[in-house]
Amino acid sequence: MPPAPKSARRWIVQGRVQGVGYRYFAQHAATSLNLNGYVLNLPDGNVEVYAAGPPDALSEFAGMLRRGPRFSAVRHVEEQEAEVQNHGSFHIR
Repeated sequence: MPPAPKSARRWIVQGRVQGVGYRYFAQHAATSLNLNGYVLNLPDGNVEVYAAGPPDALSEFAGMLRRGPRFSAVRHVEEQEAEVQNHGSFHIR
């Protein structure tokens, strides 16, 4: 069976998302869905997430990003299509 077509998305997550384990949460969620990409804290207090993989896994991941870890308070998630890049695995930057 051929591999599912890959697509990629980028999210900017706003709210209380730094200092609450959000990047580790995102890395664990992405790894569990076999996505590759990265997550990083931005200077403005938001978090940027990039992931590539099958569209259904990306949709599931997006839902997880909107919930966030226990002590986070996600207020807004901006999602956009992104160019597919191969990061090999999912990294915290």
